[in-house]
Amino acid sequence: MRVAIDTRPGGTNPNEDWVAATPTLAVVLDGLSTAGLATGCQHGVPWYVAHLGGHIVAALADTDRPLPDGLADALERTAALHPECDLSNPGTPSATVAILRHREDVLDHLVLADSPIVFDGPQGCSAITDLRVDEVLPELKAEVERYETHTQEHREALQRLVVAQRQVRNTPEGYWVAMAGPEAAEHGVVGSTPLDQARAAAVLSDGTSRLVLEYEMATWSEVFATLRAGGPGELIDTVRRVEATDPTGRRWPRYKSGDDATAAFCQW
Repeated sequence: MRVAIDTRPGGTNPNEDWVAATPTLAVVLDGLSTAGLATGCQHGVPWYVAHLGGHIVAALADTDRPLPDGLADALERTAALHPECDLSNPGTPSATVAILRHREDVLDHLVLADSPIVFDGPQGCSAITDLRVDEVLPELKAEVERYETHTQEHREALQRLVVAQRQVRNTPEGYWVAMAGPEAAEHGVVGSTPLDQARAAAVLSDGTSRLVLEYEMATWSEVFATLRAGGPGELIDTVRRVEATDPTGRRWPRYKSGDDATAAFCQW
């Protein structure tokens, strides 16, 4: 498997996305926003995604191990690195997960939350994602979207939303992400695709996939055309050019003017 990767921060804050690849594996993590609220962890989201990602690669590269088992092991090993932190805090660092593995004539995938994996196959493009987060707290989300980004009203509404999201993360009534405990690994969207049904694949954070799913300024076929012509960097540049036409979120209401954006482009 040949993989090209790129990741960019959405603004001046540190990038909370993470990406890595081997000849058999592509992994994208998207750290969840803390909205300036306490997390109980002294390390922060970039530290968390870097260590979790490294343990995922170590657990799953060059092996047939089930993807949920490898993710559960990585979650436990990451938690063991910072026992001095309050890992029971509902705001403890967390992340979405997207894993694609090439195994003989099969592509295995695991998607936890809204970082999608998209296949370009003989019958067209198909996206695998987990949008349970979109089904919870619609009133608070609508409140955030009423205000332009970079305003005090927007910041306060976003904090109220994040506080409420923390109460339903990793519960049957809410949605699942990678946090401190291994149990989230059993709640991902898992499956396999025959290799002959995929000419290429893109593993994305939602800061990149929003070009299609939220902004509707490209189709998945156009995304793959961009990836083939200019690679992940050109795709992220396209997202930024679109966002620059709406810097305060009036056309496309959103949590940030520009989110961290990541892409892994996989070919065989």
